[in-house]
Amino acid sequence: MTKPRVGFIGLGIMGLPMAGHILEAGYPLSVFNRTASKSAALAKRGAVTAGSPAEVAGRSDVVLICVPDSPDVEQVVCGADGVLGAIRSGSVVVDMSTVSPDVERRLDAKLREVGCTLIDAPVSGGDTGARSATLAIMAGGAPTSRPYLCGGPPPAGSGGRFSPPAATVSTPGR
Repeated sequence: MTKPRVGFIGLGIMGLPMAGHILEAGYPLSVFNRTASKSAALAKRGAVTAGSPAEVAGRSDVVLICVPDSPDVEQVVCGADGVLGAIRSGSVVVDMSTVSPDVERRLDAKLREVGCTLIDAPVSGGDTGARSATLAIMAGGAPTSRPYLCGGPPPAGSGGRFSPPAATVSTPGR
């Protein structure tokens, strides 16, 4: 079975190790970070460095976003060269940022308009959890997200777990 192509946007204290776990698990990975130099270590390990969130979206089946705040997520998804500019119908966007529920609802509506699924999946566990692949992910979404969530009917909310590829990042005791 071919592994889905994964994109990761936001390579800060949390995102960089999370993206590294995805790469280590053998998933094709495209990455973007506003500070391009943060992509260098992953590029040396085989990740493709993209020039924009749109480029990541165009290369990926699953796009993970881990940025600091609501305006950052909105810019990554809806801004010039944002995810919406190149994402393909059927793709999944997983927002691992801790942002306003209103922002997530707006982004969900915009992504659904183009045939995509949004999973709201803030993480807990800090940089230590990101490095050791022991983050808790509180994931939920619209009923269309059910194939990507385990542990109950959507929205799964706190404690929902992902099917691969994100299990490589979030499964305790990996």
